[in-house]
Amino acid sequence: MDKHSLPSGKLWLVGAGPGDPDLLTLRAAHLLESADIVVHDGLVGDGVLALIPPHVERISVAKQRSRHTMKQELINELLVRETLAGKQVVRLKGGDPFIFGRGGEELDAAREAGVACEVVPGITAAAGCAAQAGLPLTHREDASAVSFVAGQCKDLTDQDWSGLAGHGRTLVIYMGLATASAIADKLIADGVSPDLPVAVIERGTTADARVLRSLLTDLGDLVLREKVASPSLIIVGKVAARADALDCLGTPGVAELIKDFS
Repeated sequence: MDKHSLPSGKLWLVGAGPGDPDLLTLRAAHLLESADIVVHDGLVGDGVLALIPPHVERISVAKQRSRHTMKQELINELLVRETLAGKQVVRLKGGDPFIFGRGGEELDAAREAGVACEVVPGITAAAGCAAQAGLPLTHREDASAVSFVAGQCKDLTDQDWSGLAGHGRTLVIYMGLATASAIADKLIADGVSPDLPVAVIERGTTADARVLRSLLTDLGDLVLREKVASPSLIIVGKVAARADALDCLGTPGVAELIKDFS
């Protein structure tokens, strides 16, 4: 076979799901087996990474708060360069590539460079973690709308979150541990009841998962008191009272108020 008959490179933006390898899509699993190189995030579960064959090159571009192994611009350049070299490149991202995964930025870079790119969706953390916790994000009696927001953002207090939480709504906050107290204060200042149930889901869908419930007014103290670690989701809304959870009732009256919402 001469070089002109070799298949051209292609970039695949693949969702790895929330952690449990059994939640990986079949298409994603097949792509991991056929890839030349896998460029993966730090949030991709070890069980998912174990599915990558030994001969496939791996590059970790793990990101942590205020510290990136590789800046996004350099990741974009890496993906384009390897694909233009004729490789089948899998960009493996925790959850879904298009929900707080910067998949849109990487797709833009691929399009600008003329690189063939396809997106393979994954189960986003909100859906996977809530399902494991027995927490319905929507419920005919409790919520007919769901909003996803990033809690780790600049100028949090200047953001307009009005209407995102409260009656008939569920608010899911990604990357909100470091700003949990500020988030609670902001929502309460915007008119959300301080007694609205909240759930914090730590390491959702994994064997080490933990689900903690309380009230919005207790959110910041809950995160500190229980030493909640990343990755974690914060869910605010009446549906949080339906979670199969370890209730953290450090604030007087929390138990009775949660029961009122059940």
